[in-house]
Amino acid sequence: MKRLLVIGTGNEHKVQEIAPLLAGLPVILRAAGEYGLFQPEENGKTAEENAILKAREALGLSGEWAIADDTGLDIHALGGRPGIHAARYAGPRCNFDDNMRKVLSEMENVPDEKRTAAFFCVIALCRPGHAPLTFRGECKGSICRERHGSGGFGYDPIFLMAGMKKTFAELSAEEKNRFSHRAHAVLACRRTLETLL
Repeated sequence: MKRLLVIGTGNEHKVQEIAPLLAGLPVILRAAGEYGLFQPEENGKTAEENAILKAREALGLSGEWAIADDTGLDIHALGGRPGIHAARYAGPRCNFDDNMRKVLSEMENVPDEKRTAAFFCVIALCRPGHAPLTFRGECKGSICRERHGSGGFGYDPIFLMAGMKKTFAELSAEEKNRFSHRAHAVLACRRTLETLL
């Protein structure tokens, strides 16, 4: 018998990345929006807090086990910005392009050797009657001087993964799901789900 597992996100790109990583588990994935208006207030101070807020909201809407992620980008030359505010770095109504433009502008005079960065992702799993569980993944790299590639989303076109000569936006979906911060976090969550299901 398969269990419903609700993904607490309004970002369809995240659902598309997470689903293949959970393939083969006895779960049926549903988006939180299928159960009602999903607009959690992300006012946590850490990625862990925000992931739990979103997973709890999805659990509350559906009554089913729920997972949610919170993702950020730590750019060392910017003192860790945008951090957990990556999605709205350029302002409340910004889009991916606005955010990348702001980062590239702020880093215009930063030398190559100081353009190091790390993507991080936390997945929270919430179940009725249990304390939340969290799983963290990270991917180190650097920020390019210009965009490369047309795949992915967010900051993918300007994030060059350490040890590779491609940005996340130049990787296939399969490649990204082997190396990304989200993949590491989801696979850690998957190992726990395998023992719980």
